[in-house]
Amino acid sequence: MIKKLTVLVSALCLSSSVWANTQEKFDKYVAELKVEAQAKGYDQALIDEAFSTAKFKKKVITNDKNQPEVVETLETYLPKRVPKWKINQARKLYKEHQEILEKIANEYGVQARFIVALWGLESNFGRIQGGYPVISALVTLAFDGRREAMYKRQLWAALDILKAGHITLEDFKGSWAGAMGQTQFMPTSFNSYAVDYDKDGRKDIWTTEVDAFASIANYLKQAGWDDNLTWGRQVKLPDDFDNKYILKRGTKTRKEWLDYWKESERNLADWQALGLRRADGTDLPKVDVTAALVMPDDINGRMYLAYDNYKALMHWNRSYYFATSVGYLSDRIAYPKL
Repeated sequence: MIKKLTVLVSALCLSSSVWANTQEKFDKYVAELKVEAQAKGYDQALIDEAFSTAKFKKKVITNDKNQPEVVETLETYLPKRVPKWKINQARKLYKEHQEILEKIANEYGVQARFIVALWGLESNFGRIQGGYPVISALVTLAFDGRREAMYKRQLWAALDILKAGHITLEDFKGSWAGAMGQTQFMPTSFNSYAVDYDKDGRKDIWTTEVDAFASIANYLKQAGWDDNLTWGRQVKLPDDFDNKYILKRGTKTRKEWLDYWKESERNLADWQALGLRRADGTDLPKVDVTAALVMPDDINGRMYLAYDNYKALMHWNRSYYFATSVGYLSDRIAYPKL
């Protein structure tokens, strides 16, 4: 018993020593960031206020390094990400906000159902936005060092948001990775795409739904959205299909992925001639539209002909599962007709 207590006390002392060392390094890192912020021209009052709240968040590092590695397929992912209750809620909220949603949709050229789908998938219609202080989360992730340059860019962008007065430091909260608000924008995305739709002087994606709706629409429009198109459709392949026509997987950059897209992209008439059919076995639409053949899992899983708007969804989050879930929910919002 005494031996066990001795071991426990030793472990606690070691843990306390490691924590003290980490805290000392973190404090020094924060001091260096403040000097760098000064060199970038940020006001001293803003620097002092923002960094006075910067705390080392151990759970942020734990979340970053131990993200769950769950073996998923689209068949298991979609029912969890887009359950029946979320579809019902999306349809209900679409109807409630239909007038302003359609106004924004017309102004930006982005169908309202996609705005609602992204709103629902990113923050559960604004209900789950994250409770981590954004400055602390970003400083902690930069301090960790694995992706320091990226998170420092986000940190400077976060200071720009505070400087512009879009939100108070007290309310400046988001996910453990720094994604914020009903749209779950990272700070750089906020600065590029957020919209002050209600003209109150603040781009408020946290509490103002119309700002969030317009910000989503603006992001998609700037990413190349075309409201004359939908996102894609599930298809069936013939038994003797040549896999060379499928969009290649394993790309490391968006540019590489877009290059592979071009290799796969064909007119729907060409896909029809190659033997592809709709999921129900009927012919593909006879319209002059190009599409790439996307394989989220493997040749035995679901296959999709993805239109150009799919590229905009992949710009938002370069994940076949995510982009497909947005398209799937948007279809469930639109059909059957509200």
